[in-house]
Amino acid sequence: MDDVNEALLDTARRLSQRLSPADLDGTLRQITAAAVEVLPDVQFASITIRHADGRLETSAPTDMFLCELDWRQYELQEGPCYQAASEAAQMIAPNLAADERYPNYGPVAVDAGIRAQAGIRLFEGPKSTGALNLYSKNVGAFENVESLGALFAHQAAVAIAYASEIRGLTEAVRTRTLIGQAVGIVMERYRLSDDRAFAFLTRLSQARNVKLRLVAQEMVATGADRGAGAEGSPVSAL
Repeated sequence: MDDVNEALLDTARRLSQRLSPADLDGTLRQITAAAVEVLPDVQFASITIRHADGRLETSAPTDMFLCELDWRQYELQEGPCYQAASEAAQMIAPNLAADERYPNYGPVAVDAGIRAQAGIRLFEGPKSTGALNLYSKNVGAFENVESLGALFAHQAAVAIAYASEIRGLTEAVRTRTLIGQAVGIVMERYRLSDDRAFAFLTRLSQARNVKLRLVAQEMVATGADRGAGAEGSPVSAL
């Protein structure tokens, strides 16, 4: 038990050093690189993202041949990669050549030099689900990966949540800046106060049934005259 606890503590320490603040794409690349570096018997790693429409996509592979291997699992709807993203929180296959659950995918993996594989759910959200795919050349790998995998998934999920929050805040700042620029254009062209200029943009957004950010983007790109278009002058629209 002491050896297990020591291994968990060592993994936690190495992960905290490996996963530093980054944007979302950078965080995903850090996660797969850390999996190869920190987890035992892992030679390759990728992340499968399942989108709300059911589409599956591979992200941050440590080797490009994994894109083909992941795609075959999506195509066959079979394999730890597919199941961890679609059905189960964790799937482990220590010997793919003899695994009766994967009669179609098993030979594909073995032909590619992969003898064992694991899929670990990383995150679940309203728009997407993500799973970490671990690949090994060694038969018998991942038989005791449960505790280490759970710890890795927890720390990776924290890093992903942080990166997603940063992305959301960055996008919010960009949107606010864009709307501010559009308000400034309307104020200058039509000599309106900032409140009335913002109200005009809001009215255009409602009339066209498009987001305010898109109205502001059009205004900044093409100028206030074209942005007003057939809606008339700002004064008549307010």
